[in-house]
Amino acid sequence: MSEKTDLIKEMIAMQNDFSAYERENGVGMKEYFTPEDDDKLAGYRQKYNDMAMKLVDIAHAEKGSVR
Repeated sequence: MSEKTDLIKEMIAMQNDFSAYERENGVGMKEYFTPEDDDKLAGYRQKYNDMAMKLVDIAHAEKGSVR
């Protein structure tokens, strides 16, 4: 598979996991934006954002454009 496909699949899996966790436990603003180091959501936002930006870079490279 291509890197783009792998990123998309991983991002969808992360979204599904987050949605399931939120349905089961609820997620408050503090937990989402400033989770404790040992919290399930620790690093989630940063990792997802990094993956999304990498996907944007791949899309621009495919089209020969820049952001």
